[in-house]
Formats: sequence, structure tokens, C-alpha cells
Amino acid sequence: MRAQFVLSEIGVGLRRNLTMTFAVVVSVALSLALFGGSLLMSDQVNTMKGYWYDKVNVSIFLCNKSDAESDPNCAKGAVTADQKKQILADLDKMTVVQKVAYESSDQAYKHYKEQFGDSPLASSLTPDQMQESYRIKLKDPEKYQVIATAFDGRDGVQSVQDQKGILDNLFGLLNGMNWAARAVMAMMLVVALMLIVNTVRVSAFSRRRETGIMRLVGASGFYIQAPFIAEAAVAGLIGGGVACGFLLVARYFIIDHGLALSEKLNLINFIGWDAVLTKLPLILATSLLMPALAAFFALRKYLKV
Repeated sequence: MRAQFVLSEIGVGLRRNLTMTFAVVVSVALSLALFGGSLLMSDQVNTMKGYWYDKVNVSIFLCNKSDAESDPNCAKGAVTADQKKQILADLDKMTVVQKVAYESSDQAYKHYKEQFGDSPLASSLTPDQMQESYRIKLKDPEKYQVIATAFDGRDGVQSVQDQKGILDNLFGLLNGMNWAARAVMAMMLVVALMLIVNTVRVSAFSRRRETGIMRLVGASGFYIQAPFIAEAAVAGLIGGGVACGFLLVARYFIIDHGLALSEKLNLINFIGWDAVLTKLPLILATSLLMPALAAFFALRKYLKV
């Protein structure tokens, strides 16, 4: 089979169905851009989890005199020195604990003033109203329940709080958005496949006389099908290239420049260029194989060879 013939037929097919080819390119580009974006979103969420879960603490808040009067968990009174020693000793024995830091009521009051000094409530608080606490760094943030089971409800303990729970709500929201993007991507892929099939049908119908002559002279089925398959693959590959461009431009303008989120949101550890570049070969391969396979199976039905 001569490559020149195949290339010439690809050009003829793309020119004859220019509008539908453009629609295929756009739909493939949008669907694969969403596909790449969802993969990058998953990487971003995993990166944020690794960054933030490594920093979260479990806090054991101890009863003070104010809690003894108003909180049922502190009905037996404020925490005693012996109770604090026992809590610390039990924490030291636990294998899930990596590090324990004690925060006095004065330190808690100082930190509160630094963070919420402008709040009207801050002026009415006094150091003795703030709770002492143990800030516990776990070796595995998933082991929070071990601490909660051991200390929740103990004498002198007002509550056990896990910062990971707050982050789980955030990551749940991000994962929900990611799945929504994947659902839109799936619909766009279906649209792209339908357009590819229709484009192949129109192209095969417009060239039915040529293919009929080729059958009469003994051309093989693959020889007849090859230009149509290559035509779909080229259109898909162009769409894949556009999708890659979308991802690169989005990474550049959203994170590094333009919106510059990496500078404005210093607390977020954003994915790097390596995460984007590793997704591009997968997108290009998908953009090439998906239209080619769709055209191949469509031709078996619509092009009798």
C-alpha cells in the first residue's frame, strides 16, 4: 500500500467534511482536557492530603474551672495535677503517638489573641477561661480513634478533637467536584465518539463510488479502510494536541502566573510541572487510539468491504 495514496485520501476526507472534522477536534479536545484535568485534580488532592495530614494534630482539651460549672464532661471539676501526669504518662506509652506538646491556658490565650484579636469576644476573655491541652502528633493520622477511645470521657478531659475531620470535609468536596468533572468528561467522550462515527459514515458515503471501484480491482479491505481510519486518527490527534495545550496554559496561568495561586495561597502545596507533563503522553495516545478504533468498528458496519 502506497503511503502517498493514504495521505492524499486523508487530506481529501478532512477537506470534504471540514465542519464535522472541526466538531470532532473540539469535542475530543474538551473531553480529553477534562480527562487530564480530573487526573491532575486527583494528584492535587493526594498531594494536599500528604501535606496536611502530616501536619494535623489530635488535641486533648482539659477541664478548667469554667467548664466545671457548665460542661457535663467536667462535672467532677477542673483537671488536677495528678490527672495531667497520668494522661501524659499514658500518651507516652502509646505506640501511635509520635510527639506530645503541652499548651497552657496562658499560651492558649496568647495564641487566641494573635489569631482573633479583632473579635469582640476577645476583649471579654481572660487566660483562666482558656483550656489547657495536649497537642498530639500521630505517626498515622488515621489512628485518631485510638486516642479518642482512650481519653474521651476520662476525668479531667473536656473533649478530644481531631483536626483531620475538618480536612476530610474539604477533601470530600474536592473529590465530589472531581467526580462531577469526570461525569462531564464521559458525556463529552460519548459526543466525540458519535461525531467520529458520523464523520466516518459521511466520508464513506461521499466516496462510495471510489471504494466500489477499488473493490472491483481487488483492493484489500484494510487498504480501503486505512484512509478513513487515519483521517479519524489525525482529527483526534489534533484534538489531543489542543487538550495538552489547554492543560499547559491552565497550569501556567492559574498556578504560576495570571491568578498566581501559588503566591496567593501559600498554605497549599500545588502540583508541579512534572505532574502535568507525565499526563500528556496518555492524552495524546488516547486521542489517537480512540478515534481510530471508533472508525474501525464503524467502517465494519457502514463500509462493506
